[in-house]
Amino acid sequence: MIREGVKFISDAIIAEKDHLTALDAKIGDGDHGLNMARGVNSALEALDEIDEKNLNVQKVFKTIGQAFAMNVGGASGPLYGTAFMEIGKNLNENTTLDIETIEKCLNVAVLAIQKRGRSQKGDKTMLDSLIPIDESLKKSAAEKISLADALDSAMTAAREGVEFTKTIAAKKGRASYLGERSIGTEDPGAVSSLIIFRAFCQFL
Repeated sequence: MIREGVKFISDAIIAEKDHLTALDAKIGDGDHGLNMARGVNSALEALDEIDEKNLNVQKVFKTIGQAFAMNVGGASGPLYGTAFMEIGKNLNENTTLDIETIEKCLNVAVLAIQKRGRSQKGDKTMLDSLIPIDESLKKSAAEKISLADALDSAMTAAREGVEFTKTIAAKKGRASYLGERSIGTEDPGAVSSLIIFRAFCQFL
């Protein structure tokens, strides 16, 4: 089940590879789609080397993080790599997926990315979709709503976050060199984060 979930999410990233690259070509290095595809393919190869009986959710996240950190260049490798590895450190082999756990994972990822990238919401980065997801899940957990409704609300928040990146100038990375000229284009990192979360929701 875990392996199938990673494959499902990886396929979603690969299907959007050209779209992510086209977005990045407008305001960045033009390699985000290629980097993300390289990351998920490396993760799948690494997971294939782990025996099924030794596979658990903690090991999956750590393995994905290591694959991104070791095989992906640019900002994607360090940021996604750190996020996935930190999530793995905060889980154990008996972890079950409920709203509280998913929110905890998102929060750990957000904090790791903020620290590693020295960025925050409004900088036109992946955080502009991840932070709204985390905030939405936290609200849903407090209100004790169903997992399906919680994920649906989080998806709406993520889409709104991506749309928000079109209205602001980039403050981080290569895109920041463009200043106001980066307005009008979605942030590729915010979009790839949305794609990952959307595929995760669809798989569940």
